[in-house]
Amino acid sequence: MPNERLRAALLEQGLTPADLAADVGVDTKSVERWIGRDRTPYRKHRYAVAARLGTDEAFLWPKALSPEQSAEASESEILNIYPHRWTVPRDTWKRLFETAQEELGILVYSGYFLAEDGNLHQLLREKAEAGVRVRVLLGDPDCAAVAQRGADEGIDDAMGAKIRNVIVLYKSLRSVDGVEFRLHSTTLYNSIYRADGQVLVNTHIYGRPAADAPVFHLRRIAGGGMVSTYLDSFERVWSEAVPLDEE
Repeated sequence: MPNERLRAALLEQGLTPADLAADVGVDTKSVERWIGRDRTPYRKHRYAVAARLGTDEAFLWPKALSPEQSAEASESEILNIYPHRWTVPRDTWKRLFETAQEELGILVYSGYFLAEDGNLHQLLREKAEAGVRVRVLLGDPDCAAVAQRGADEGIDDAMGAKIRNVIVLYKSLRSVDGVEFRLHSTTLYNSIYRADGQVLVNTHIYGRPAADAPVFHLRRIAGGGMVSTYLDSFERVWSEAVPLDEE
């Protein structure tokens, strides 16, 4: 049975088996066997391929690692755990976004604490101008999920009002090439802040504002699955969201 995940990853990157073989230092026929016959490469080659394709070894070859190895790798992705969002040092947010070389993303309902930060606006603009893809997902202020979140926190319509304020605050960024805004109507269990393979995940707790909930600081490593889980969730919400300008 062919390895369709590996084949698809190559297509997404616009690479041929020969290109990948040259990049990781193996014969082209080896790559063709990895794809066509689902052969599992040596681990050093799995690492190299996953890094080159911007994905995870466990995704391309899910049977290559034992459950124990996968669990250990995932645990190693944890850099820090903060008891509340308000305990995350301000410089941590800045450093996270500064590390982005390819992807920078924000998935929230309002994320007001970032939207009111003028320094962040400048950073997002500079990243976009440098070729980084910047994507911001805000809750649709009129959707049922936002209304429910407002009710759960005890602020009711104020949740939608916060989002409308954030949309206004981001007005100057909405015309910047490379900065994309979309509105989602998803029930969020976490807010996600991403910079390439590094994320800050702010959990959501019933009846409490996001600022009171814990934050996990994670960095993707080969064989780990935690970061990929959150990045996949981000992409799913993005795919179902509506461009802000179409609202």
